[in-house]
Amino acid sequence: MSKNPRDKIISLPNPHLRQRSKRVGVITHDIEQIVHDMISATLDWEDNRKHEVGVALAAPQIDTLLRIVVIREDFEDKKNRNFTILINPEITKYEGEKVEDYEGCLSIKDIYGKVPRYSKVRVKALDIHGKEFRFTAEGFLARVVQHEIDHTNGTVFIDHIKDATDAFYKLDDEGQLEPLNYDADIAANRLLW
Repeated sequence: MSKNPRDKIISLPNPHLRQRSKRVGVITHDIEQIVHDMISATLDWEDNRKHEVGVALAAPQIDTLLRIVVIREDFEDKKNRNFTILINPEITKYEGEKVEDYEGCLSIKDIYGKVPRYSKVRVKALDIHGKEFRFTAEGFLARVVQHEIDHTNGTVFIDHIKDATDAFYKLDDEGQLEPLNYDADIAANRLLW
């Protein structure tokens, strides 16, 4: 077995990314270890990327079909390597308008797309100690929460993109998004869908 944490991250076409996750019943040492593995995998992935930040990860992305999400506390400060842990997260209310913006995913290598998401959501979850908490997420945090909860429901961001033409991007050598050539880059990798 690989000792590299980022090697735990699975990617499409792995069928487990299309399955619904189970709720966590009791927070055991095994659950705590899964959370640790998720954070390690996210940070290791980030440490090996020139222009990207690992902002969040859902347990299905390390091939564990449980409703667990970790989200970075500060998206702007790469030195802050602390994460908020959401166990059994649920969106209790969608608010605001739907806004289209770029998303990428650790489980969909090097592909980005414009995805419509609500600009504000209300969320409830359990923390690592099993205590319920609620919060309101707006802007980028709302987008991240929706993206990660989608993973626990077997949905990936590309599922929200209806018109594939001119909808997908990749990072160039300078870290800027550039459109993918649909025929050459996307259709050739159709197995992702």
